[in-house]
Amino acid sequence: MSPAAITTRPDGSFALAGEWTIHCIKAVTGGVAALPKGREALAIDASAIEAIDTAGALLLVQLSRHCARQGVALSLSGLAPHQQALVDLVAQVPEPEPEPPQPAQGLLERLGRRTMGHVEQGIELLAFLGEAVVALLRTWLRPRRIRWRILWGVVQAAGVNAIPIVALLSFLIGIVIAYQGGVQLKSYGANIFVVDLVALTMLRELGPMMTAIIVAGRTGSAYTAEIGTMMVTEEVDAMRTMGISPMELLVLPKMFGLVIALPLLTMLADIAGILGGMVMAFLLLGVDFNDFIARMPVNVTATSFLVGIGKAPFFAAIVALVGCFQGFRVSGGAESVGQQTTISVVQAIFLVIVANAGFSILFSTVGI
Repeated sequence: MSPAAITTRPDGSFALAGEWTIHCIKAVTGGVAALPKGREALAIDASAIEAIDTAGALLLVQLSRHCARQGVALSLSGLAPHQQALVDLVAQVPEPEPEPPQPAQGLLERLGRRTMGHVEQGIELLAFLGEAVVALLRTWLRPRRIRWRILWGVVQAAGVNAIPIVALLSFLIGIVIAYQGGVQLKSYGANIFVVDLVALTMLRELGPMMTAIIVAGRTGSAYTAEIGTMMVTEEVDAMRTMGISPMELLVLPKMFGLVIALPLLTMLADIAGILGGMVMAFLLLGVDFNDFIARMPVNVTATSFLVGIGKAPFFAAIVALVGCFQGFRVSGGAESVGQQTTISVVQAIFLVIVANAGFSILFSTVGI
């Protein structure tokens, strides 16, 4: 295999030799582009070309078009009939037109495009929610369609395996609340009220919300990555081809499992947070464990506990639906999986906080 070559003759013409194939033309690509420089006419003898493929023919066609744009008269001779036929065939393919430069987007245009993108995504999420509700009703009518093995696997992965991180973070949050509030209460001699501060804050607000945020980062992202990978490998399309509903197989078990696991994790977070506050109250304020426990029933009622636990299933549904929805939006390759996973976590946390604010307004309105 002799590489492609360009030689200059004494009369100023050029001779092409060797194999002008995709494996041999790399060395002459730059030389071909420089041939028309400073010339009014260009004579090329291609009789020594041993072999040529579409890559080599395309290089000659590009040279011809470049000469035409520069006003250089090109004379190409010596090609064998079959080689000339290949060059003519490649020349029939029209040259792609360069894309016109896109004008720079202004601030308002970028803001508008992003806003419309979020609106469209919100509409798609509502449609996904409607599809999930329809699948849920269909499953309730036929309970045997529930994938119990997958559901309990989700409870194991999202609930049992998350116990250490939820308990540790909730314990630390309880310590922080007791410390920050206890410093202020201590200056007024109201040390015992740290019990109300820690218990009510953990039971009503921080317990369920922080647990949902932890689960969104830990489990919601896993849902997106799992379904997104299946989208990239076309496993979801294969399910639809076989008549298996991805909604029933991939979404509902995850949602059911998280709805079961999150209230239990919230109870654990409440206990761990109150325990952390109890330890800090003892160390910082001198509030004994027995006094802490005796104070709790005074202002901390069962309603406060039920308000926090009642939020958990809604937070679980938000995390599961957003995680699965963003997984189905994956397209392309691994980069898209990472992007949608990031969007999933941010969107789930945002919606959990918004829902928590909505619950606070609702409970305040009805006097709970």
